[in-house]
Amino acid sequence: MGYIHADMVDHSVSSEWWEELIRHFADVGDEMEIRCWKEETVEISRASMYGAPSEEGYEVSVKGTVTPQLLAELLAEDPADKDIYNKMTKYFTIMVYHKSCIFSSEHYGTEIYLSGTDDDISFISKVLEPYGDCFSVGIGE
Repeated sequence: MGYIHADMVDHSVSSEWWEELIRHFADVGDEMEIRCWKEETVEISRASMYGAPSEEGYEVSVKGTVTPQLLAELLAEDPADKDIYNKMTKYFTIMVYHKSCIFSSEHYGTEIYLSGTDDDISFISKVLEPYGDCFSVGIGE
């Protein structure tokens, strides 16, 4: 088991890489958690369709399972609010407990964390490879 962290440093990158990671690391039935800031009421309302919300400090956590509707939403969305971040998703954090790994899309999809097998880490590395210097990537054990 190891980990990989990828931080998008070129904010002009398209969302194709993120969608490929979601398709690979989120299957219907996987446990998931979506985290939003408390003031993100529209996002909290939408996330609550997929699980039970609870307040945790400055955030609201929605825990549930990945559904076909959630997958379709994540793969089709194109957030309009890109003033601060080139958002891949409207959700601040999405964590998926997938097979033997934990996949986390954070800061609206601009940071990826994964704790998993060498194959999982290799997959992310291959997906990001065509983007060259657009990401800062760290890999460890």
